[in-house]
Amino acid sequence: MEDNLAIILNESNKTISKLQLLSAFFEEEIIYKIYLRSQVVHKLFETNPELDINKLELFHLQYTASAIELLKKIKSANERNVSLIYDEIQLNREMMEKLNSSVFSEKNYTLDKQKQALKINLSLRRLYQTLSDNTDEYPFSKNINAFSSRFSQDFYYDITADQMSALITYEPDDVYKNSHATIQKKLMGLLCKTDFKTEFFCGLKSGNMIAEVYRFLTLDRQFLFLPSRNLFLLCDLSAITDIDWSNTLSKKAKLTQEMADKNDQLESKANLIKTALPDHVKALLHEYYDKISDVDFLQKIGSFDVQTNILRTMLNTDGL
Repeated sequence: MEDNLAIILNESNKTISKLQLLSAFFEEEIIYKIYLRSQVVHKLFETNPELDINKLELFHLQYTASAIELLKKIKSANERNVSLIYDEIQLNREMMEKLNSSVFSEKNYTLDKQKQALKINLSLRRLYQTLSDNTDEYPFSKNINAFSSRFSQDFYYDITADQMSALITYEPDDVYKNSHATIQKKLMGLLCKTDFKTEFFCGLKSGNMIAEVYRFLTLDRQFLFLPSRNLFLLCDLSAITDIDWSNTLSKKAKLTQEMADKNDQLESKANLIKTALPDHVKALLHEYYDKISDVDFLQKIGSFDVQTNILRTMLNTDGL
């Protein structure tokens, strides 16, 4: 008899430990209350040997074991859903790593912008000299077009064909022209006035047409360079209202940031899904708790009427 008592109490402790683990996993108040109530029932039989110990075993069979089965089933379903989310997070991380290693970095772009501006300033100074001297010397620095070839795909702003056309349209009488380049007269005057000191501002792209935009260091003016035509014209970007000129991130950097933000959202979603309990399950667990908290509960253990049937039936776990 004592052996049977010890065995049932030992098994009861194991069952309650499983419920405790599930309570810690879900962090749901009703599960913790069920766990505490189960401990109370266990303690009641442990400290009152005159009670029928078989009723403790029957209590766990009818209630606790079924509740544990239900919660484990929900836990497994949640973890499967969370696993899919973490698979997506990992794929995003791998894509971010590829983006960071496969194209030119922000640092490359920043450094090469400065080099390109020096090349353009030197080329414009030479162009001024060749136009002044009426010579046919080639004015452009070596590899002047390499910068746009390297960075236009990822770093240049996309504009429409009409917007690009408006920027590169000019009157023939308003430009100086030789066999190597065409430059707006007013632009050349401003360059001479500012000693050819400009910096790269941004790049523009429309289809296969590419333009580099520069701004004066001492004037609030900008001009563009069209590499395909060696064309230099003053420009006004204020007419292009659908671009945020302050956003200097590359397409790669923007995509990487978007994917990082998406991963943060997925992480939060995974944390919520991992311990989520459907509302109808919470309601049934509350009903279960009310039953085992009933003052006449001990007298009802073993009764298989509708109100005290096995929890699996009450919760209909097969429908989860």
